[in-house]
This record gives sequence, C-alpha cells and structure tokens, in this order.
Amino acid sequence: MATNNKLNLTMLCDFYELTMGNGYFNHGYKDRITYFDVFFRKCPDNGGFAIAAGLEQIIDYIKDLHFSQEDIAYLRGRNLFTEEFLDYLKDFKFTGDIWAVPEGTPIFPKEPIMTVRAPAIEAQLIETFILLSINHQSLIATKANRVVRAAKGRTVLEFGSRRAQGGDAAILGARAAYIGGCNGTACTISDQLFGVHAGGTMAHAWVQMFDTEYEAFKSYCEMYPNNATLLVDTYNTLKSGVPNAIKAFNEVLKPKGITKCGIRLDSGDMAYLSQKARKMLDDAGWTECQISVSNSLDEYIIGDLLNQGAKIDMFGVGERLITARSEPVFGGVYKLVAVEQEDGTLLPKIKISENTGKITNPHFKKLYRFFGNDTGKAIADYLCVYDETVDDSGDFEIFDPEATWKTKRVYDFTAKELQVPIFKNGELVYQCPTLEEIRTYCMEQVDTLWDEVKRFDNPHDYYVDLSQKLWDIKYGLLKKANKNASE
Repeated sequence: MATNNKLNLTMLCDFYELTMGNGYFNHGYKDRITYFDVFFRKCPDNGGFAIAAGLEQIIDYIKDLHFSQEDIAYLRGRNLFTEEFLDYLKDFKFTGDIWAVPEGTPIFPKEPIMTVRAPAIEAQLIETFILLSINHQSLIATKANRVVRAAKGRTVLEFGSRRAQGGDAAILGARAAYIGGCNGTACTISDQLFGVHAGGTMAHAWVQMFDTEYEAFKSYCEMYPNNATLLVDTYNTLKSGVPNAIKAFNEVLKPKGITKCGIRLDSGDMAYLSQKARKMLDDAGWTECQISVSNSLDEYIIGDLLNQGAKIDMFGVGERLITARSEPVFGGVYKLVAVEQEDGTLLPKIKISENTGKITNPHFKKLYRFFGNDTGKAIADYLCVYDETVDDSGDFEIFDPEATWKTKRVYDFTAKELQVPIFKNGELVYQCPTLEEIRTYCMEQVDTLWDEVKRFDNPHDYYVDLSQKLWDIKYGLLKKANKNASE
C-alpha cells in the first residue's frame, strides 16, 4: 500500500527484473509461458508452522500494474533498454494466472504458497512486490499467532506502530496481526482502512499534565466513563496509582452504576504488581475491573507471567510483535519451476545448490492437505504434479522425501486442495473475504493442527510429502545435472 498516491508500485521491483525483462524481450522469450512458485524454507522462531498473509495487497497491485510516461522516461534515461522493450512497457499489463493459498492458512516450509503462470517478463516483474507482501505480513501474522496462543484466551492488542519500520509496516502489520489473532490495534488508520478495531486510553503525559494523579484519573473517568482504563504507574503503582484509580472509580463511575473499567501497568514486575493490584481492586469491590499490561512483551514473557500467577486480563504487545524482533525475516523466495514448450508440454526446472535445503521442488504442482475424518486434524501436506489427483476413498501411502524408507499409510481421511485460483488470463476470479472472515478462518485452521505441531520449543515436524511421480522427476533432474557436471 502506498503512502504517496502518486507512487507507481509497478516500479517497486528489483532492477534486475527490468534488465532480465529487456533480455527476454530481445531474445524472443517475451511470450514464453513460465511457472514460478513462492515458498519459504524455515518457520520463524523455529516454530512448527507459519500463517499465510498479504494476498489482498498483491491482488490490488496486480490489478494496477502499468508503466507511466514518467516511468518510461526514467528507464530510457538509464541507457540500458531498447526502444522496442520500452514500447512494450507502455501497454504493459498482467495477462497470466495466479493460484494461492487463502490468507490465514497455516503453511509449512517448501510448499508453494503461491504459483504464478505467466509470460516470462510479466512473471519476472512482479517478483519483488509479491515477496515483500507475503514475507512481511506472513511474518507478523505468524508472530501474532504465537503471542495470542501464549495468552491462553486473554485479549491481545497490537501496540507497535511507533516502533514499526515505516508507515506501511505499521498499517499492514496491524492488519496481519489481526489475521494472526490479535483482538485489535492502537493504529487508527488500520481501523479506518481495514476495520481492525482501534482503541486506546492514555499515556503518562496525561497524568503529568494535571496537578495530581487523582485529578487526571477523575477527569478521564468523567470524559470516558464507559472506557475508563487508567495508567497507574506514572509515580508509584501500589502506593498512589491503584488507590487513586479506585478513588476515581468510586466517585465518578459508581454513582452511574458502571462496574466495568480497567487499569494498565507499563513498568515494573508485572506478575507481582498485577497480583497486588488485583487484591486491592477486589477488596474495594471492583471485581470487574480489568488489568492490562504492556512493556516489551512477547510470547515467552507472557507465558512466564501466566506461569507465575499474574492476574492479567489483557496484553498490549508492541515492538516485539510489529517488528517480529526475535526473527525479523520470513525468508520467502520466488523460483522458476517450469516452462511451457511450443507444443504446450511442460518442461520442469530445478534450482540446485550445495546447500541441500535450497534445492527446489520442480514442476507445476498441486498442494493437498490431508485431514483425519475421525479427528478433523491435519495429518500431512502432499505435493504432486499438476495432472495428478488424490483418491481419498481408501488408504493412501505417503513417504518422507528426505528419508524415503519412512512410509505411512493414511486411512479414513479427506484430501483438500489448498491453492485456489486468484487470476485467470489476467482477470481477477477470486472474491476476497472480509478481514473478519480471514481472521476467523485462521483460528479455525490453526485448531486443525495437533498441539505437538503448535509447541513453541521443539515442535513436531509436520511433513510435506512428495508424490512418487514428483519425487522421480526431481531426482531425475538431479541425476541429469550431476552427470552433465561430471562430463
């Protein structure tokens, strides 16, 4: 999403995509149909899974692909591109096909999150924006989901705008955090644009502006009696903050019959202070007063606080969520997996590396997820060639592609194809769900994963298996490459 309305995001590409496009054009590859996969190699924080996000922004980008006169003039000024290629760019639009897993879907390493089928230049030019959208929002959605699961049903709000790396990161980060399970955000514009509920109360400056802490609290309760959450740690949390909050509640809210209110802790030992504050509030009759906390929280700190018996109802999570501080790179990649020959047949392509983890799965593929009919839980994901189908009416054998002797027969299961059509011949064929629908879908799909996969530390390996046909193609290409290298 652009913060400047005049910014043409078509130019948000790595320069090599343009030089390669110029090369494709002048070598007669302009119309050659290519297939690219988007996938990632490792889950953030060594987790068991990630959450797909960012598709809606990619859709908006694809719909608006074009080169302006100013863009063409800039490229001409670089003295690198032929006039024929620049003429081609004047009428540029996306004409290909895109498939993707819906936002909110749990995803695993090495499986295609998105597949692009398009003429070579078109497919190459959209690489950067696709990756930055998926990499950023999937990272934040994944981190948010970890934080939400650590909170064990308590409210989690995204508080990180001021620590985000720029405006788009704050705005779209709040969107992604909501997909991952956060209940709302402090970012007002994300509410305006996407309907991510924005909320907030006060900063320490409010308390400091008044002659006394009590006056600050009383004035706030008078203005916002139905949303009175008071920041109690400006001076001394237990000696003045909580007592003054109780006094303000008694004098302003109690006569109005209002029993719901809150206090917020932003410093100190959250476990100890929340326990003491809870007793003080309960003893004063404010049993419905909620205690919220903030201050550099993440899933591990939240887990520790709850294990220590902290009396916390709501968590405001900022910098460590919006920046995914513990692992701020998602690592999604965009790789060529096949090209169409003149007769329409597909020629699989593979990227080989000394690092075996970087060897790609070739060919145009389908991605299935197997669900046990008795439990509803996900069993494994299954990658096969595009023209293969899965018969889930009986038992089915899968194997570990890294250790082929490990096999498993799957019984009584349902196979669901995960990718859905997004664009067909350049036209949008997908109806984007609402953000609320995406969030609900995400929660439902995460519930299909076994607890062992959802562990923060040493999660169970969830297998992404290859069909026998796909495995044979992959290792046939590896053998061929090895033979050619030795000759």
